[in-house]
This record gives sequence, structure tokens and C-alpha cells, in this order.
Amino acid sequence: MYVIREIEEKDNARIEQIIKQSLEDVGLNIPGTSYVDPQLGNLTQYYAELPNAKYWVAENEEGEVVGGVGIAPLAKQEGVCELQKLYITPETRGNGLSHQLMEAALAFAKKHYAYCYLDTFEKLYVANLLYEKYGFEELEQPLEGTEHNACDKWFMKKLS
Repeated sequence: MYVIREIEEKDNARIEQIIKQSLEDVGLNIPGTSYVDPQLGNLTQYYAELPNAKYWVAENEEGEVVGGVGIAPLAKQEGVCELQKLYITPETRGNGLSHQLMEAALAFAKKHYAYCYLDTFEKLYVANLLYEKYGFEELEQPLEGTEHNACDKWFMKKLS
């Protein structure tokens, strides 16, 4: 069982480690991905400064942070949020944690936005299946305002 809670200052280094390790594991530690985001080491402050934004972390039974996900407004897109930085540790995959994180993020998003966007990679097959399961539909190109120009797959979900 996992506890999903809002990120705290003490979680910044751990979630940065999880994100970077996850990207390194699949060869995506490249420019144009979350790997080089300047705010990656201080997600607490980053999400606190944005309107209608939040980042959650998941703790295992030992109280260790094992994953996270965020929602933030997408620049230049009225009424559209972005599902951001959904990453979990390899040992927690397959246990329903990504579903718990996705449900927390989408419940928040529905209160503040009409649409939810995300960008990802074709090679992240399992993640893409998760997005499709939650009703995200593939787009032919990225929306204007996205920061991750290395991504090669984009999705959008109507929230209301």
C-alpha cells in the first residue's frame, strides 16, 4: 500500500533522483526531456509558484518516496493542464502505483481545467498504454507551449 501526498521540501532530492534514474535507464537522459529541467531539483517551489498546480509523491510502507506526478498549467493554452513527471521506481512497477498517482492528478486537474495534455516517447510503451487506459487520445503533434521538444508522442484528454 502506498500513501499519496503533496510534495514537501524534504522530497526534492529523492524525486529528482527517481526521475533522472528512470530516464537514464531508457536512454532518455538527453536535452529536451525532464532530465534537464532547471526546476528538477526544487519541485516543491516550482509547483507552489504556479497557479492551479500540484505535485504528489508516493511513499511505500517504510516511508520512502518511490514515485511522483504533477499537474501544471500548459503555457499558451487556456484551460489546458499538463500531466508532468510521472515516474516510479523500477521495484514498484506493476503494483498499481501509477494508477494511484494518475487518479490523484486527474481528480485535481478536473477541478481546474477542461483538458489535460502530456508528452512522452513512443518507446515508453507501458506508460503509453496507461495513458490510453485513462482516456488520453494521441495527437499528431505537440501543443504550443510545451517545453520538452525531444518527445515524439503526445496525448490529450478531455476532463469534463
